[in-house]
Parts: sequence; C-alpha cells; structure tokens
Amino acid sequence: MADLPFNSARIEELVLRLNAVTAKEGTDVPDLGGNAADDEVAATLQETDGDLSRDEITQEIYSMNDEQKDALVALFWIGRGDAEPEQWEETKVLARQQHEGLVSRYLLGQPEAGEFLTEGLEKMREYGVE
Repeated sequence: MADLPFNSARIEELVLRLNAVTAKEGTDVPDLGGNAADDEVAATLQETDGDLSRDEITQEIYSMNDEQKDALVALFWIGRGDAEPEQWEETKVLARQQHEGLVSRYLLGQPEAGEFLTEGLEKMREYGVE
C-alpha cells in the first residue's frame, strides 16, 4: 500500500495558497484611477513585488525533502490523469527522473495545480491512502 510522505492537511493548505496565487495576475495598469473603493478589489487580484504568497509557496516546497517533492509531483500527475494511484511508486520514480528544476516553479507554472493536487489527493484517499 502506498504512503504519502507528508500530512494531507499540509497539501490542502498548500492548495489553498496555490489557488490564491494563481488567481492573481500581473499588474496591467500602474494607476488604477476611478473609484477608490473599486481600486482596492483590483489591487487585491494583482500580484506585486511585495506579495509574499509566491515566495512562501516556493520556500515551503523548497523545505521539503526529495521524497516529498517527488510525491508532490506524482500527486499532481495522478490528479491530472497521467497516472493512477496503483502506480504510485512508479510515478514517484518517474517524477524524480523527468522533473528538472524547482518543483515550486513547475507547480506555480500550472494554472490548475491546486485542482490537480486536490484531485490527486482524493484519488489516493479512494485508493486507501490517508
């Protein structure tokens, strides 16, 4: 039986933060103008240099050990439908072999990363892994 090398609550928290970051967009208009009350909403959805969310995710993933990083990519792939829970060990090995660069950069570059991690976690739970 497969084991997750991290607490599923940690992944759920990571998903929430990934979703918050991927919902943001780059600043298109430096001076929003218009109604000050409306400007606050637009500014909330725009990523700025002082926004720590992306850096915090990068740091959290960077602090994971190699096994956890491989499992995170494998969980993402399972959620995306590239592998099945029964192939957990093989998928982790494949993640180690094929994934180059920072795992955080890879996941942050995927608009549906949170959705796929959630789906992967659900599939693993259905398979009997908690």
